[in-house]
Amino acid sequence: MKVQGKVVVVTGAGGGIGGEVVAELLKRGAKVAAVDLRDESLQALKEKLSAGEKLSTYALNISDRKAVETLPAQVEKAHGHIDGLVNCAGIVQPFVKVNDLGYDDIERVMNVNFYGTLYMTKSFLPALLLREEAHLVNVASMGGFLPVPGQSVYGASKAAVKLLTEGLYAELLETSVRVSLVFPGATKTDITKNSGVNAPASAEADEAAKKFPMLPASESARLIVDGMEANKPQIYTGKDSKMMNKLYRVSPVFATKLIAKQMRSLLK
Repeated sequence: MKVQGKVVVVTGAGGGIGGEVVAELLKRGAKVAAVDLRDESLQALKEKLSAGEKLSTYALNISDRKAVETLPAQVEKAHGHIDGLVNCAGIVQPFVKVNDLGYDDIERVMNVNFYGTLYMTKSFLPALLLREEAHLVNVASMGGFLPVPGQSVYGASKAAVKLLTEGLYAELLETSVRVSLVFPGATKTDITKNSGVNAPASAEADEAAKKFPMLPASESARLIVDGMEANKPQIYTGKDSKMMNKLYRVSPVFATKLIAKQMRSLLK
């Protein structure tokens, strides 16, 4: 779906990949409804982009189903209709093993990453199905297809997003709604800070970063919107994401041990 002239809803829009997706969509002539937990982040985005009526903002918690269910009517009031939804919002867990992870953290990650994506999808899908062409984009993670020690519950939440999105792709094949699933590689964002999590340093991780430098969020956003416009079912952003996907398919045990080695010092 070409985005020029379309109305697209973006979650996690207050920064990181989500904020850059908003900027990219506006640059290509779309109107955007930006959704984020923090109103101050949305106001900063509005000031930065100066998009006028082409950008509307909505501060809410996407894990609050009742709040999410009121959102389509608000967006339609502002823009008239809805052509697309990009679910970028997500948080990581503390860098600890499952045995040491509290239930509050587990529930928070699952509520935001999986249920938030599900609530947004179910709330907006009826409006998307009314359009001659529409697009749904869900952002998963490398951790959704590859186990990452210290982020096992985060990975489980993103694996749920992966299977949900693949199921939606199959269910919507005979409709006007196209579906894309995004697997970002390492990207320069504030996700750990915004998740309230400290990211411990690691010599192994630093060495890996030299081989696969983190992708700027703006470049990740460009690849996502490119994939959206090309109706790609799967979008990989970053060489590390593409490589690990291939490696895990060929040798899942070797790939798992490789990631475990990289994460070992983070979990001491």
